[in-house]
Amino acid sequence: MKTKVSYLLNVFAVAGILFAISLAGFGQDRGGGQARGPQAPPPPFKPTASDTLKTNDGDLKITPVNHAGVMFQLGNSTLYVDPVGNYSELPKADYILITDIHGDHMNADSVKQLEKQGTVVIAPPEVAKTVTEAKPVANGASETIKLNGKTVKVEAVPMYNMVRGPAAGQFYHTKGRGDGFILDIGGKRIYLAGDTECTPEMKALKNIDVAFLPMNLPFTMTPQEAAECVKAFKPKVVYPYHYRDNDPATEPQQFADALKDAKGVEVRMRNWY
Repeated sequence: MKTKVSYLLNVFAVAGILFAISLAGFGQDRGGGQARGPQAPPPPFKPTASDTLKTNDGDLKITPVNHAGVMFQLGNSTLYVDPVGNYSELPKADYILITDIHGDHMNADSVKQLEKQGTVVIAPPEVAKTVTEAKPVANGASETIKLNGKTVKVEAVPMYNMVRGPAAGQFYHTKGRGDGFILDIGGKRIYLAGDTECTPEMKALKNIDVAFLPMNLPFTMTPQEAAECVKAFKPKVVYPYHYRDNDPATEPQQFADALKDAKGVEVRMRNWY
């Protein structure tokens, strides 16, 4: 009898220890990290150094924000492309352009944060299924907007993969789903490539004054591939952007090095991260 009692006490003791261990581990992440409490919001993006592009309609202020996020300001008007993150300390938007459904381009909360009365959102039809206030604009279509009272043409152009995808016969970005954009502002043409490889449509672009090109594997291009595409359509100024997924410390420089002999092309290295 005594042995049986001792056995039962030992069983209860072990069970108690296991229960205590389970309580101690409750709320920790599966990687053994700290307990998850309420998640703090990301810190707000701060206004960073801007570049000025002189146009027939006045000075256009170009401000890199983060990753694929860019802010354009003409006079009192503000246009954003792909806002994702905490934009609470940046100006409200007159216009927002979204290129794709992926989370580093489309974030409904960031759009809400930037909206004010009269804000217009322009996006591919697939994005408009989530950001329902967006005006859907498909590849090949265009819209006319007003920045500081001046007419600006917004053209949606293809952005897609030709080679890369998660599996054979699949692509990370299918043709027609996302929009690259060309902005025609005061006689200057600005190209925002979004997520894309070096497509025939990109190579055929004409008279681009400023271009923004991605270079992150496995989703878009290598720096060398992006540089070869730049040599084909010869923008006057090109910003490497959207390179977080690989090595932000070296990839922009690889891109710039590959364009050292490209006459008439200025590479602008900016702090996107």
